[in-house]
Amino acid sequence: MPLQQNTRRTSMSNKESHVEKIKKASRGLRGTLLESLADEHTLAIREDDRALVKFHGMYLQDDRDRREERAAKRLDRLWAFMVRLRLPGGKLSAQQWKGLHHVAGTYSTGTIKITTRQTVQLHGILKHHARPTHQAFNQVGLDSIAACGDVNRNVLASAHPDVSPIHEEVYQTAVHLSELMKPKTRAYYEVFVGNEKVAEKVEEDPLYEDRYLPRKFKIAIAIPPQNDVDVFANDCALIAIVENGTLVGYNVGAGGGMGATHGNPSTYPRVASLFGYIDKKDLDKVVYEIATVQRDFGNREDRKLARLKYTIDRMGVDAYKAEVEKRSGVTFQPLKPYEFTQRIDSYGWAKNHHDKWFYTAFIENGRVFDDTDNGRLYKTAFYEIAETGKADFRFTCNQNIVISDVAERDKAEVQQILEKHGITQFTDNASVIRKNAIACVALNTCALALAESQRYLPTLLEKMEPILQKHHLENEAISIRMTGCPNGCARPYIAEIAFIGTSLGHYNMHIGADALGFRCNKLYKENLNEAQILETADELLGRFAAEREAKESFGDFAMRKILA
Repeated sequence: MPLQQNTRRTSMSNKESHVEKIKKASRGLRGTLLESLADEHTLAIREDDRALVKFHGMYLQDDRDRREERAAKRLDRLWAFMVRLRLPGGKLSAQQWKGLHHVAGTYSTGTIKITTRQTVQLHGILKHHARPTHQAFNQVGLDSIAACGDVNRNVLASAHPDVSPIHEEVYQTAVHLSELMKPKTRAYYEVFVGNEKVAEKVEEDPLYEDRYLPRKFKIAIAIPPQNDVDVFANDCALIAIVENGTLVGYNVGAGGGMGATHGNPSTYPRVASLFGYIDKKDLDKVVYEIATVQRDFGNREDRKLARLKYTIDRMGVDAYKAEVEKRSGVTFQPLKPYEFTQRIDSYGWAKNHHDKWFYTAFIENGRVFDDTDNGRLYKTAFYEIAETGKADFRFTCNQNIVISDVAERDKAEVQQILEKHGITQFTDNASVIRKNAIACVALNTCALALAESQRYLPTLLEKMEPILQKHHLENEAISIRMTGCPNGCARPYIAEIAFIGTSLGHYNMHIGADALGFRCNKLYKENLNEAQILETADELLGRFAAEREAKESFGDFAMRKILA
């Protein structure tokens, strides 16, 4: 592919963060990872290797619930890895699900966590289990390459890739872009799989060079009228344009990103700015060069200001767009018309154009485990379905699972398994507000978490549901999202109501994003405890019920009446 290789340049100072120096000295992301993994004196790895291991889809974490206990015993923290898979478009075969199930049970805490980026991650993998974990994934055709780190992350695509021929084409495009933007180094296979010899020289990588990107880079592809991928929250936003049943091209944008830092006004969430329309034949060149402009002009001195959104605001949208056009040789055309009408998942059964069936199961906050207390045996159910070999699995960006590609003759068998283990009952009976909520992992594993999120949000929603019923709003699909810190992994800044952790038991409350993901919300109240959250919610929802206009969403009402 004749992608332009650019001369290195930067508009920033020559100062570099420590992470930049680690990357350039890493010999293609190898560092001293082999030595770190072989060190039996600690459960941790070397400090510099902690930055490099992210590029291989892993974070070093510790069990924060046990920090004080271990400190009292003068023990080191209980270090373990989180491993995240690279799953463009979010699809797993039945055989791969069985592999994931066994890895989770053998090497991790046992819980399979569906992320908000259409993949899964496992927690609690001890250092001596790191290589066996990756070797097991490799045997079923899975890897975690570039699932974290300063590279292109997991590529998102609308959640039902086979519902129409367009969805299947977009899914295949996500897979292709993931390969196009994957680092060229073979370090992952050398270090974690062990099926390759250590390279005698570092591989050349025209895209990432020896310094990779300033920070993470995210791509999402939406198919109107569905915005289930929250396309504007991504560094590279692609909106599929379909004319007469044919995918002709994409409206392209750049500069979305959710992260921020409490008390630092120079950091902020941002939705992507649209550049224009391109024909689909030009997609590779344009996406590639959006990344190279960020590579060459992004901030490498301050990682808090290194995302593409800050680069585009510093350069200006027109200047960034012009640089992409110059490098790619593609001129953006005027935007094509499109419309989004929904971004939540549609639950239950649906049939596609091949007469195959899909069942979308509600997985609260993406936690796949056998919840015996509530009679919902997720892991058992999905493993039994995988054992039949009669369905595949797909993840949604709203943390749910689609049991996919089920033949008409096999539908009753899959339905029976789902019913037997309580999955259909919960999917059918959970409240609208609960089905529309998402949360990040937060405590007890995330090192950045200031407050609870996935473990607490179900409890908070249980207390908010009577308030909604009181105001006759129980069928209103208000988006509620919670994160344990301001870094935004659950995309809280484009939720109609968001709770962003400030300290244990306390949250900033943001309101006012629209229902479809076009607009960020705004800070409404700071540092609320649970009682204050419920009191504020009662007041706001009461006003919404009494003063809303016809068919007005809560976010639009909040922007018009509360925040104006």
